[in-house]
Amino acid sequence: MPKISDQKKEKIAEQILSYLYSVFPKQVFTSDIAKELARDEEFMKDLLKDLEKKELVKKIDKNSQGFQYSRRLRWRISNKAYEIYKKHQ
Repeated sequence: MPKISDQKKEKIAEQILSYLYSVFPKQVFTSDIAKELARDEEFMKDLLKDLEKKELVKKIDKNSQGFQYSRRLRWRISNKAYEIYKKHQ
């Protein structure tokens, strides 16, 4: 499989942030984001982890009762990123 350029990864990351902004404050699973953007789940997970390092998204690894997910992750846009997006919309 050909390597995806950094520029294209940045554009896809922007699409992820845009999607998470549109569904805020809902927390969505990695698979839902992948379906919405028509991308591979593992690729999306890698991009989401990069965005988490930049503090643009927040990982939720527990359900509403406080139990840790064993194989799934939910994501939402961080409050800081939400405020920045809100100003530019």
